[in-house]
Amino acid sequence: MFGIEDPGIYLAYLIAIGCIVFSVWFGISHWNKEDKENDSDNPKETEK
Repeated sequence: MFGIEDPGIYLAYLIAIGCIVFSVWFGISHWNKEDKENDSDNPKETEK
């Protein structure tokens, strides 16, 4: 398949694709997390 006969190459590709999927999921789930934490910490400081 695709001219690749070594199963180690398939494993490397699968790990790379898994890392990409994980990084996209992590980025989307933590997109504006810091902004939300800053808004809810102390609302009186933002009123100045």
